[in-house]
Amino acid sequence: MPLVKILAVDDQEFNLDLIELAFMESTDVEITRTTNGKEALDVLEKDPNYHVILLDLAMPIMNGFEALQGIRAHPVWSQIPTIVVTANSEEKHRALRDGASDFLSKPIDVEELKLRTFNYAKIKEYQDNLADINRLLEEKVCERTAELQDALIFAKKTEYEISARLGKASEYRDLETGMHIKRMSHYSAKLAELAGLDEAEIELVLYASPLHDIGKVGIPDRILLKPGRFTPEEFEIMKLHSVIGGKMLETDESYPVIDAGRIIALQHHEKIDGTGYPKGLKGGEIHIHARIVSIADVFDALSSERVYKKAFTIEQTINIISEGKGSHFDAHLVDLLVENLEQFLEIKARFPDEVETPSIMHLIDQLQ
Repeated sequence: MPLVKILAVDDQEFNLDLIELAFMESTDVEITRTTNGKEALDVLEKDPNYHVILLDLAMPIMNGFEALQGIRAHPVWSQIPTIVVTANSEEKHRALRDGASDFLSKPIDVEELKLRTFNYAKIKEYQDNLADINRLLEEKVCERTAELQDALIFAKKTEYEISARLGKASEYRDLETGMHIKRMSHYSAKLAELAGLDEAEIELVLYASPLHDIGKVGIPDRILLKPGRFTPEEFEIMKLHSVIGGKMLETDESYPVIDAGRIIALQHHEKIDGTGYPKGLKGGEIHIHARIVSIADVFDALSSERVYKKAFTIEQTINIISEGKGSHFDAHLVDLLVENLEQFLEIKARFPDEVETPSIMHLIDQLQ
């Protein structure tokens, strides 16, 4: 065992001499003598690294009870074993209630004093070693937690990137732009935030919304790429993209982003009044994620330029969406969009359209 440091507190020089005598043959013991409680606390303030405190109770200036209270109230000193040395049995009971580790009766049995002190010194050494181990473990846990957090952030970014790229799969067969997915997903996340969804759901909407039109990959080119209006029969086929998207994304709860994408793909063309497709759901029957994406998708589609149309002004876009308030769109969500329009315009400015991405059919035509 390394050097044992003992703080002896007694107003009688004879008792302090007796304590030193008990450890006279021990070369690995260092004893600090103090004559009252205040002096002992001052010593601890400068150096708290003591293994054992031997504390008398009847002392001037600050007695042992007051010193014991000060020791036990301190976040560091409270861990130091404190042995009360007293001739009064009532005092020792009170001292034990106040937090003393043990007691020795006066007159002091030198051998008992020595053995008890060394035993408590070993306990203190074990406590210190355990504290060091716990501190090292906490540091390692913090390091590992930081690494796992970084890995989680990377995984989430990867998940969003995969979702966005899957969303782009439909764009190559449609006439959307690459930034449509980015804007629409961030519009959706912002609307989810304004609607009071928790952080996890907001993130889920951000990651899942790019999958809303994934079912378009299953629509024939003669319909999907048709420049004019659909015939009633063609429109019925076009509407199947929501069902196809839902089927493509069928999964279990182990994959929450894909499952949320399934719901969004299947329901984002439903309308509040029940006139939407594919199931004619009404109001709250439509999942909140789908209600959000429905507005975000239309807001971007109207306010963005396409090869087949000019962009509507923001005023025109808001007017059109407002006309569908309570019939096509969730009225509360429309109000949130209108009342916080500046935040959506900031997103629009952050993700401007780049050079138009040609559809896959256009690329094939150029190669021929």
